[in-house]
Amino acid sequence: MKKIFSLLLLLISFQKISAQTKSVLFIGNSYTSVNNLPLTVKQLALSKGDSLFVDSNAPGGYTFQQHTTNATTLSKIAQQPWDFVVLQEQSQMPSFPPSQVQTDVYPYATKLDSLIHANDSCTETMFYMTWGKKNGDASNCAGYPILCTFWGVQQRLRESYMEMGQTNQATVAPVGMAWKKIVGDSLSFDLFQADESHPTVYGTYLTACVFYAMLYQKSPVGATYYSTIPDTTAILLQQTADAIVFDSLSLWFESGNIPFSGFDFSAAGTTVTFQSTDINGIQFQWYFGDGNSSAQQNPSHNYAPGTYTVTQIVTSHCKSDTAIHSLTVLPSGIVESNILSNEKIFYTDGRIYFQSEISSSIVLYDVLGRKVFEQLIENNKNTQFVNLNLSSGCYIAVLQKNELKNMIAKVIVP
Repeated sequence: MKKIFSLLLLLISFQKISAQTKSVLFIGNSYTSVNNLPLTVKQLALSKGDSLFVDSNAPGGYTFQQHTTNATTLSKIAQQPWDFVVLQEQSQMPSFPPSQVQTDVYPYATKLDSLIHANDSCTETMFYMTWGKKNGDASNCAGYPILCTFWGVQQRLRESYMEMGQTNQATVAPVGMAWKKIVGDSLSFDLFQADESHPTVYGTYLTACVFYAMLYQKSPVGATYYSTIPDTTAILLQQTADAIVFDSLSLWFESGNIPFSGFDFSAAGTTVTFQSTDINGIQFQWYFGDGNSSAQQNPSHNYAPGTYTVTQIVTSHCKSDTAIHSLTVLPSGIVESNILSNEKIFYTDGRIYFQSEISSSIVLYDVLGRKVFEQLIENNKNTQFVNLNLSSGCYIAVLQKNELKNMIAKVIVP
């Protein structure tokens, strides 16, 4: 079930339909400046139709402690009301023993966070979870054996950055977790330079994809900016960043103040009950598509038969987020959901009916996430159906094209 709902949340995240403009300040060191990470994120955003104003201060080897008294850092924080300020610590320090991190890292992370919010209370602090050294931290391995491997260093970095996010009520960009996935897959390209620490252009591109997903809450898949790497590799890195960010969305956002909209629903007759799957929501506004609305978190609404566009607006702190979902209520009380106007699917009289102009296959899952049916779709055929002997309950149908989920619909079998 967890797998299915993550797919639904991921799909709703694609409903961030309008172009967005963001301003981001990167504060860090060479892991930020090498290959010009801020510019790479900006180019990715432009290729997705979004705008990004970026600035940075990233002297080589700099620590959070040094940044708290650096005149350039302090000036840039105060330069304007930023949407985000990204904080990246010196690469080794968050991986050290917890007692040392507690003394040498956390107080300065909090100091920078307080400076950011003193400048503008609406700015979101985002901690940049970096990656472990390719073959571990040889200089500190003997005294702290967990640092002897990439995996051990990555574990400690994750722990420390997640704690910084929780302590400071901030978001965490899981760059290191995306690196961990690619390193574990043993692919032909290398994220690491010869020093086994700094990123190649592949590593910077993967990092930029994670940041795009975090800053815009939209998938980097489909970006046409590939930097200097082959398009097939760029697409793989886009997909990896997408999976890492959106499959564990609540982990990265739950300590911060950024709201993330999304909802599920169930039906009893023609009454639809909506269950918000939001993250960080404080205030809620629903528009049911028939002139009615609600400010409840999980409202119910009685519909007349027809097709309706349901809009959910979730607000938290200084920001809001919107999810849009389309429902078709049939006279029988069965509810069909569809995202794309040319995609239709519903169950009635023992048959599943579906219509698609762009999808290549339909896959049906039960509530345990088990695949119960799969069939290819003949494109441009108005209506197709299949007889299925299904038990009563809820199923999730995924209409696919080229292995990308184009639509996810709930199918209710009475």
